[in-house]
Amino acid sequence: MKLICIGRNYAKHIEELENERPEHPVVFLKPDSAILLKQHPFVIPAFSNDVHHEVEVLVKIKKLGKYIDQKFAHTYYDQIGLGIDFTARDLQAQLKSKGLPWEKAKAFDGAAVIGDWMSKDAFDSVDDIAFRLEKNDNIVQEGTTKEMLWKIDALISYVSQYFTLKIGDVIFTGTPAGVGPVAVNDKLKGFIGDKQLFSIHVK
Repeated sequence: MKLICIGRNYAKHIEELENERPEHPVVFLKPDSAILLKQHPFVIPAFSNDVHHEVEVLVKIKKLGKYIDQKFAHTYYDQIGLGIDFTARDLQAQLKSKGLPWEKAKAFDGAAVIGDWMSKDAFDSVDDIAFRLEKNDNIVQEGTTKEMLWKIDALISYVSQYFTLKIGDVIFTGTPAGVGPVAVNDKLKGFIGDKQLFSIHVK
């Protein structure tokens, strides 16, 4: 399986990091070794002093697809989830300043949280899913998929032009504003609506 991540897909998040608004979706990959194992804590890596949480709606691909027309994209998934794209922001800044790839800052072990999955049928529209992240019981990030610059079906179509989508692949669809650092002993909880989909302890 592959983890396909979308950057800069929420306008307010672009503004908070002072990034340029992209013409096309920003795409990067994480290996399956980046997945944080269930019931395991997130351990802040020794190479970073500024790891940030980025909560994201996830989509799990259910069938093989390549060059998918957007109007058929909805047939390629039936599960929606929530996760975190942990980012070593200090390392990312160093890499970006030199024009180098982000993988060391984004794809390290444990950098991808994948919570529980929900049926797509639970939602009236996947283009209006409300979600949030709580840190130590305080809301730090919240958003809705209607704020996405590129909606889920558009992302599936776009990504499939470059990568064959396989059963079990997961798409991280981007994070809203409010990203920030995590510290030892933080407790992170992710919700879609009122349903908690993950709980993470930081060490």
